[in-house]
Amino acid sequence: MQPSELVMNPKQVFLSVLLFGVAGLLLFMYLQVCIEEQHPGKVEKRREQRATSGWEPVNYLQSTPRIMTREKIQEHITNQNPKSHMLKDPKDKLANLLNSKSPTRVFTETNHSQGEAPALSRNPGSPTIQLIEKQQGTKILFRKFSETNWSVDIQPLNKSLVTDSKWKRIDATQEKRRSFLQEFCKKYGGVSRPQSHVFHMVSRIYVEDKHKILYCEVPKAGCSNWKRILMVLNGLAPSAYNISHDAVHYGKHLKKLDSFDLKGIYSRLNTYTKAVFVRDPMERLVSAFRDKFEHPNSYYHPVFGKAIIKKYRPNACEEALNNGSGVKFREFIHYLLDSHRPVGMDIHWEKVSKLCYPCLIHYDFVGKFETLEEDANDFLQLIGAPKELKFPNFKDRHSSDKRTNAQVVGQYLKDLTRTERQLIYDFYYLDYLMFNYTTPFL
Repeated sequence: MQPSELVMNPKQVFLSVLLFGVAGLLLFMYLQVCIEEQHPGKVEKRREQRATSGWEPVNYLQSTPRIMTREKIQEHITNQNPKSHMLKDPKDKLANLLNSKSPTRVFTETNHSQGEAPALSRNPGSPTIQLIEKQQGTKILFRKFSETNWSVDIQPLNKSLVTDSKWKRIDATQEKRRSFLQEFCKKYGGVSRPQSHVFHMVSRIYVEDKHKILYCEVPKAGCSNWKRILMVLNGLAPSAYNISHDAVHYGKHLKKLDSFDLKGIYSRLNTYTKAVFVRDPMERLVSAFRDKFEHPNSYYHPVFGKAIIKKYRPNACEEALNNGSGVKFREFIHYLLDSHRPVGMDIHWEKVSKLCYPCLIHYDFVGKFETLEEDANDFLQLIGAPKELKFPNFKDRHSSDKRTNAQVVGQYLKDLTRTERQLIYDFYYLDYLMFNYTTPFL
């Protein structure tokens, strides 16, 4: 072959470059879709940071105008309840948090063609017609989810199942909590449709079909014992006291709402009794730290501990860098408040507003960890659970440790600066407001 025959003419060069470019673009798009499907949380976080005005990536550990002084916080507090956190006027911060237009996989209907479909098989029983009918049904459900105001109606609690006079007390407490949350969401939410993928929004909700219960899991707020109760109600165990920690968390005995199709999700949200149990954000945070970092843990130490020590501990020893043990509370807080965390968020310290979406899913029963046993047993009576079934009051793990309370939290916070404590409050801002918690640690 002559050398002149090996030289490509300009047209061939152009076509080769074009083909390589198209192939590269298609590969990039494919990889992007795969990453989004496998890591939706990280993708949504990056998108939210880019899309949310005034909340672009920022180092929370630096002093910024976002820090609110005690006087400014007081300006937000309504006279309705001196200890509440209902705001007087809408603020940019709330508007950004609740009305963010972050493109996090919203359900919308996409029309691929404006014209008529090609004439295919007209046999009603043919696979082609069945596929078209299935796709049309899916489109209808997508449209229903897209157009609906996700303020699912609250189901009236069944008063007939409470036989004594304590119903008035239960009813008054629940009405107060629900009303406070609803008024907050109504005033500051402005949400007409979900800003997250529907299946992601209900991924923390457990289903118990026999008693028609939906329970949203909030870690470090009694969720382990609640799962034990759901297993008993499902007939999977005779007693909540005989179920181990591993069976509760790794047995996969319970169904979650995101395991159903769209129709199943929507029907259960509108007909089942929905419950969520919450906890003071600062107590929940300290409880999570104590559980995951102060005791041997084969997951949190190598995954979170090593990354935290590497980034936030100057001159860390080789042993700590290798095993991730011994994370200090202040290092953990630096990780939490850093917009460029070396490792992602975890459900144990994620905000309740991002776990259970209480402004989009209206919960019929709002329990609190501070009155957990009483609230839980009241709820069991309301849903018609067996009379002998009572909410367990034991600690799931580390039973010899003192329970995390305000006194314990104070010991952990004493080494933090006032600015750092304020920034933790800022981080859990919505949880404090939605559930009417005070801020005694500032």
